[in-house]
Amino acid sequence: MRDLGLVASSCGGLDTRFTAELAKPAAARGWRLAVTLTPTAHRWLDATGGLGELAATTGLPVRHTGRLPGEPRPHPDPAVFLFAPASANSVAKLALGLADNQALTLLGDVLGAPGVTIVLAYQIQDTRVHHPAWRRHLDTLADAGVRLHRLDPRRPWSEVLDLLPPAG
Repeated sequence: MRDLGLVASSCGGLDTRFTAELAKPAAARGWRLAVTLTPTAHRWLDATGGLGELAATTGLPVRHTGRLPGEPRPHPDPAVFLFAPASANSVAKLALGLADNQALTLLGDVLGAPGVTIVLAYQIQDTRVHHPAWRRHLDTLADAGVRLHRLDPRRPWSEVLDLLPPAG
């Protein structure tokens, strides 16, 4: 069983699709999940009652804040990460190296590192692609070796799991 760093930001469908279409199918494929959420994603799942089911799926604590000095590390160091769903805001911050929350700190620390795979599945409004910086953000991440995929709200999020290397 390999470890998968599963990271999520707040996007439409997070409360109903994240556990059902990403966490549970990834675990069924043999991944041990180390989940880290942005603070807003954590609030959404907490408010909708989804944290308990997610925690039961992972077997590890669901993180959303950093740990204090001297506290043990709650997660292993995965060599594979899936950032899904990723909001336009989180994509921009990651591309620019801004790490203002635990989720982006985690990904920023491994972005471009040899031997680390990052798959980023973003969900954006159709109008976002016209923003002059958007393409540069995607190009920056692709140049760092990130595998990019735009989530289609009409399709199951689980399709992005096919971009991961095998779990075994």
